[in-house]
Amino acid sequence: MSVETIALLGALIFIAALLYSMVGHAGASGYIAAMALFGLAPAVMKPTALLLNILVASIATIQFARAGLFSWRTLWPFALTSIPMAALGGSLTLHDTTYKKLVGGVLLYSAVRLLFQPRVVADDQVQPPHRAAALLVGAGIGFLSGLTGVGGGIFMSPLLLLMQWEETRRASGVAAAFILVNSIAGLLGHLGSLQRVPPAIPWWLLAAGLGGWIGATLGSRKLAKTGIRRTLSAVLFVAGAKMLLT
Repeated sequence: MSVETIALLGALIFIAALLYSMVGHAGASGYIAAMALFGLAPAVMKPTALLLNILVASIATIQFARAGLFSWRTLWPFALTSIPMAALGGSLTLHDTTYKKLVGGVLLYSAVRLLFQPRVVADDQVQPPHRAAALLVGAGIGFLSGLTGVGGGIFMSPLLLLMQWEETRRASGVAAAFILVNSIAGLLGHLGSLQRVPPAIPWWLLAAGLGGWIGATLGSRKLAKTGIRRTLSAVLFVAGAKMLLT
């Protein structure tokens, strides 16, 4: 991998971390999108995205929690089933073609969800989910997270808002913590994949960490997100289409 490629990919990782962390996400689908644009192998994408995700999700969780935008009561039933299922998903290795189709679909779904932002939910509209529903949803998202190398926040946040299970800004804090535990579980499920992580990972971790810190700091202070979501949606759409068509 050339120095130019490492630098360009690092710049995209920084941008993805910054933009995603503003809404409580860790950027895995953005990192995968960037790596897909540069033609990295699926075996490299998954562990690399999870490592970057863990760092940025840790930063975002701390920042949103400090701002009072976190609810353990909302998180724990989803996390309870998502953690073992993420580890299970992480232990599975898909054929390259299958992986590209699955992740391409995830990226396109992510693009649509970011473009059509869920409605704003206020505190007095929140209706906590039934325990059984939270456990079932957590298991499904956790498995998909581990299998694809995304943290699950891109599914979790819209669901929390569409179902009115959490207030809009607190949903970002819950999503950040959910992403963190799923990313750790997904990586633990396939530690051997770390051998495929590129030597440039320290530079990309630095880029992701810096972007995540800036983004989460701004996001927890009520920065407007409409334009950011539209930009991210366009990038994810291009990358998703590329993975499905190549």
